Amino acid sequence: MANIRVLQFITPSGFYGAERWVLALANNVNPDAVACDLAVSDEGHGQDLSVARYFPENAGAVYKIEMKNRFDVFVIHRLSQIIRKHKIDIVHTHGYKSDIIGLIAARRTGIRCISTPHGYSGNVGWKLAAFIRLGTLILKFFDAVAPLSGELLQDMEKFSVPKEKVRLIINGVDLKEIDASKAESFAVKATPESTKKIGYIGQLIPRKGLPDLLEVYNALHSNDSSLQLEMIGDGRQRAELESIAQKLPCRESISFLGFRPDRLERLADFDLFVLTSSLEGIPRCIMEAMAVKVPVVAYDIPGVDQLITHGVTGLLAPLGDKEALEACCRKVLDNPEIAKELAENARDMIEQKYSAHRMAEQYQLLYQEVLGMNFSKKSERKGAV
Repeated sequence: MANIRVLQFITPSGFYGAERWVLALANNVNPDAVACDLAVSDEGHGQDLSVARYFPENAGAVYKIEMKNRFDVFVIHRLSQIIRKHKIDIVHTHGYKSDIIGLIAARRTGIRCISTPHGYSGNVGWKLAAFIRLGTLILKFFDAVAPLSGELLQDMEKFSVPKEKVRLIINGVDLKEIDASKAESFAVKATPESTKKIGYIGQLIPRKGLPDLLEVYNALHSNDSSLQLEMIGDGRQRAELESIAQKLPCRESISFLGFRPDRLERLADFDLFVLTSSLEGIPRCIMEAMAVKVPVVAYDIPGVDQLITHGVTGLLAPLGDKEALEACCRKVLDNPEIAKELAENARDMIEQKYSAHRMAEQYQLLYQEVLGMNFSKKSERKGAV
């Protein structure tokens, strides 16, 4: 039986980086040492709860907490009930909303709480901006905060989180999931050899800079009409992006596929992955592309530069420089040997530095640290009625 019971708590906004991070941790944590349960807010209205559906059964239990509106304070009571009933030792939160709710519930029930910041959205309404700000202000009250990139580590200093509470644990990609999928279906390439596919997987939101991707793709397609662009994911900018795409000469070669449960299989069919974000942590989408040996081109921003060494593990263009981005794309698409070398180097780098197994081991140590390894007192509390 595991010594530590951790409740991962997230209010899902889709099935993207943070949600997949939770699955990667659950898939790689040592079950003999840590039981990893999951609690998600169930807000109805078509909310994507894929993280609960795909959560591994052998990791722990899954709890759906009804949330009657976006800021339902009664969810604190419901979360506290789960903590007490199932004798949770640590609440581990992901995102500003789960940070606020999780911290209060943890303090009400007298247990430890850890936050993993995954990044902060900009260009949002005043109400949401206020809640995000509140989420950053309360981080200092957690027992530990574990940012997953150097940029987010710097943010913790801005948010006045005490240094002794901060632990940098670099993001990791789940090679177990990727290699299992690869063994099943990656050997078959769905796209004809005469066609090259450029792809993107992630949220369709402003900070991803996707109008730039569409413009650059249009320029590439004007010189090679066999190219295709596949956009996997959803978000509040989707209608705008589809409208932009419809006005381009290459519109028939652009596909908006929304959320896809077979994203890894489709990712493996890409000839090039392109990321045009202006703000990231350490992007999981790039790590997954590298893990399946798809070459990557991206804007040179903090977080991305932790993964891509220009000319070694991918190619970088200055932020907003669409001509440079186009040139990088052409270099990969027109030179198979360069593309292969970049992809091989990137996979090696992921195995060495960015595996979810390494990440899970570091979190297990953090869980033990915040509990003070005082299992005798923990056992007494668990035995209490």
